Amino acid sequence: MFDIAIIGAGAIGTAIARVLSKYQLNTIILEKDNDVSGGTTKANSAIIHAGYDAPYDSNKGIFNVKGNAMFDEWCKDLDVPFKRIGSLVVAHNDEELETLKELKENGDRLGVPNLEIISGDKVKAMEPNLREDIIAALYAPSAGIIEPWELAIACAENAIENGVELRLNYDVKAIEQHEDHFRIFSDVEDVEAKLIINAAGVYADQLYKMVNENPEFSIHPRRGQYYLLDKEVGTFVNHVIFPTPTKLGKGTLVTPTVDGNILVGPDSEDLEECKKESVNTTYDRLAKVKELAIGITDKVPYGMNITTFAGLRAEPSTGDFIIEESSVVPGFINVAGIKSPGLSSAPAIAVYVGELVGTIMAGLVEKADYNPVRRPKLKFEHLSAEEKAALIKENPAYGRIICRCEMITEGEIVDAIHRSAGGRTVNGIKRRVRPGAGRCQGGFCGPRVMEILARELKCDMEDVLQENKGSYVLSGHTKA
Repeated sequence: MFDIAIIGAGAIGTAIARVLSKYQLNTIILEKDNDVSGGTTKANSAIIHAGYDAPYDSNKGIFNVKGNAMFDEWCKDLDVPFKRIGSLVVAHNDEELETLKELKENGDRLGVPNLEIISGDKVKAMEPNLREDIIAALYAPSAGIIEPWELAIACAENAIENGVELRLNYDVKAIEQHEDHFRIFSDVEDVEAKLIINAAGVYADQLYKMVNENPEFSIHPRRGQYYLLDKEVGTFVNHVIFPTPTKLGKGTLVTPTVDGNILVGPDSEDLEECKKESVNTTYDRLAKVKELAIGITDKVPYGMNITTFAGLRAEPSTGDFIIEESSVVPGFINVAGIKSPGLSSAPAIAVYVGELVGTIMAGLVEKADYNPVRRPKLKFEHLSAEEKAALIKENPAYGRIICRCEMITEGEIVDAIHRSAGGRTVNGIKRRVRPGAGRCQGGFCGPRVMEILARELKCDMEDVLQENKGSYVLSGHTKA
């Protein structure tokens, strides 16, 4: 019997697991995919928003500002790349300028630090590649960029190192409510827990329906598509650049990534309820991204694009984050509808859920040996020549470059496989240490990564997966 079962191992579920791991609780994370961070977390804008956009009296607004302030400490402890580069919301006319003033007033009420409306001339000095007709911008220096999947992976690792259990490929089929616990059913084995935390992303409403036939909310998928440009584009922009927002959201942005690429997107496309796995890109919507981005800049070098991708947002019927114990199912905590700025809010949401658990299960006791620090990842390319030589002498695997685009060594890949929430697939390794994330998109390093995975996991190469169940890369030898 577990005390807590967290269903969903994205940025929210793993952050909650990390917070709960400091207490003397028996906690488990249940994830339907083959890895943590496999849903919305792996495909979004990778932005830590300043927090001026959501209404000052909403969960989104409150948790965004609190969460933003926590990222420096969390990312330091978890060894996650994070840069506070600031954001600009640009305006082209007086009507949009009035919207900027409203955003600033809202942000000031929420306590967003150092918000400032700056002139078009100052915008152009900061970002020379933007449109000439921009008359002003809202500047928010506290905005940042991050690797969302790395945050989830790091939280999962740290939680596991502090005693949390993780079960992957655990697809919840049903939940049975008993007097003092829940029984969770899947194709593999049943799990019993006193409390359930529903962090299932776009599936949170379906999960809730397993214990409540008439849930108070629904979730529908909203798809966004992106272009990712080669690192050679360099400092095309130096801040996160937004258009003036509309009712559909913050709009198509242009931003650097924490790894040095340029990201353009997303669009906003509401999908049918049955399309909660539809992360394919489409020609017409990618064309829409280009059309929308022109409002920011008409100089995007799309010829330097190295890949396109799509992600889904969990759009709640309530219009706001749902973070509460069910009023009809005691012990069932919904953490649902966590769309943007969900990533920015993750640390604050996790702390709040921890407090909620403490209220329900009175008398939580902290562990004496809790360690909030994740074991650092060795990034070979960032070492000095002397450090590289010493490391190769100690472990020759660090002297073998597997991915030349990103300069990733065999030693880094082996370490990523054997960590507490280690990668087991080609994409899982890509998310952790970036082989295949460069210009060739795995065209050269992919087979080498598969060889290392097969060797370290002691399986045949034909059994190595690209991502989830059934995504086999190889079917046999070509010259058998």
